[in-house]
Order: sequence, then structure tokens, then C-alpha cells
Amino acid sequence: MKQHTFLILFFAVFQTAFSQPDRPVLDIMLTNYEYPFEMHYLDMNNQNQQLKMAYMDVAAKNPNGKTVVLLHGKNFNGAYWKTTIEALAKEGYRVIVPDQIGFGKSSKPVGYQFTFQQLAQNTKAVLEELDIDKIYLLGHSMGGMLATRFALMYPERVEKLVLENPIGLEDWKVVAPYTSINSNYQKELKADYETTKKYQLGSYYDNQWKTDYDEWVYLLTGWAKHPDYPIVAMNNAQTSDMIFTQPVVYEFQNIKVPTLLIIGTRDRTAIGKDNVKDPEVAAKMGQYQLLGKETQKRIADSQLVELDNVGHLPHIEAFDRFITPLKEFLK
Repeated sequence: MKQHTFLILFFAVFQTAFSQPDRPVLDIMLTNYEYPFEMHYLDMNNQNQQLKMAYMDVAAKNPNGKTVVLLHGKNFNGAYWKTTIEALAKEGYRVIVPDQIGFGKSSKPVGYQFTFQQLAQNTKAVLEELDIDKIYLLGHSMGGMLATRFALMYPERVEKLVLENPIGLEDWKVVAPYTSINSNYQKELKADYETTKKYQLGSYYDNQWKTDYDEWVYLLTGWAKHPDYPIVAMNNAQTSDMIFTQPVVYEFQNIKVPTLLIIGTRDRTAIGKDNVKDPEVAAKMGQYQLLGKETQKRIADSQLVELDNVGHLPHIEAFDRFITPLKEFLK
């Protein structure tokens, strides 16, 4: 009996040790987490609040005079672009990587109205601070929606647009019920390492986990035990609402710049799908092997690169297959 009890305790401790990394609790500005490159901060008065917008500004190895701006997804921040930054800088590009307000090392405001237009203006403010006019713009996931909005608002600034598994290729609110900010907030308060990893394992990586992926779970949940975490949870709930209620799918035909779509066709990301009661309707959501083709038809001057057996994160899951068409398009 004692041996049986010991084994139960041993495996419980073993499972806990490998499901929750023994790493420091992060503060909500990630001051105790080091990004891959030096951070810079833009002070801005935004919606009557004094905010700081963090960004990396990485110089080219042998400058070609071009600048690439990388926009992160909702469940990430600028840190996950490390290998992409290194590859582009090696090719001669200056690379600017902002953390949007509410994310990463940027301010987490209270009572902020999150819109893609506001985030686009904030991104433009960083470029103006750096005296950068023309850019190549790459957005992943939520960053793809933001990149689309930016290109629609400031087409004179965007020379080329790249959308990597962007969300927003369909209008989920047509078929999925609305979830209030308060409900999303309560859900965010319960987020932890295990539930977040389980979601990413199934949704992003087809149940094939690599230890490298742990970093992105840590950056999402490492601040969950910090006393200021409720502010982060509310920002997360507000940006979820922004994504659900502010579609860009009806405006793809208005994009006037050369565009590349890089689509991992295994991706099944669809906001609100879990709340759809009709299984047949839910099964039709997030079909990226179809959505990529449909979107490419809507954007006049566009190309589509499909990556078979790759999910929501091509630049993490299949970097070599991602970077090759990206570099070719930017030439």
C-alpha cells in the first residue's frame, strides 16, 4: 500500500513538473523577461492616457534600404518573431517589431477602446517616430487583420503586404453567438499553463508538441499569478471582442498593394466555433484550405502559397517553408 501511494505521489509530482515550468512570475509589462533584441519605447498620449508602446528596431546586416514591419497575433507578442527577424536582417532589411498596446511589453491600459483603426494609428506613430515612410508589412493571425486595416488606411505607406494565416478571413459573428466582454474576462481569469498548452497543442500543432513551444505558453500565462493580471485579462477580453466584432473580410477587394498570402492549410482557427450549436455549421468554420483560395480571389494583385500539413503558425512550426516564399516575394 505504501509503495502504491508513493508511486501515485511520484507521478503526480512528475506530471506537475513537466506541465508547469518552474519559471518566475512575470509582471504585466514583462520587465523581467528579455526579448531577443533591444527594446525601445514610444511615449504617447492616447485616449487621454499616457502610454508606452514597445518595439524592436533591428538593423540590417548589409542594408538594402527597405524596412519590414512585423505584426504579432493576439496570443503572442513581438518575441516570437526572433528567427524571422534574424533571417530578414541577414537579407538586408531593417526590421521593426512593435508590441501593440495591451500586449507584451507595451502598456496595459484600463478603459481603453480597442479598435483595429486605433492600433493602426499607434503603429503609424512608431514609424513616424523613426522617420520611416515606406514599408513592407507582414501580419500573422490577429496581426493579419491589423495589417489589412493598416494597408487600407495608409496604402501610400505599404509597398507590399504579407498575410500569414490571418484570422478574419470569414465573418464569425454571422454564425456564432456573441460572447460578452465580461464572459471573456472571466474565462481569461481562469487561464493557466495547462489549459493554454492544451489549446495550442490541439489548435496549432496537431497534437505534436516540441519543447520550443513552451516559451509561447509561458509568455501567455507567466503573469497569471501576478496581482495586476486582471488588467491583462480585461485587455485580452477587449481585444477578443475587437476581433469578433470588427471584420475585415468585406474589404479585401479594396486592398491596392501587392499581397502574399502564406497559409498553413491544416489551420482550423475560428473565433466562436465552440459556441456554435449546429455541428455542421461549426465544421465549416476555419477551413483554411478553402479560405486562403477565397481570399486570394478577392485581392486583385495577390499570390497564394499554401503549406500542406502546417497549422496556424508557419513561422514557428515550419520556418524553412515559410521564409523561402517570403524572401522571394519581398525581393
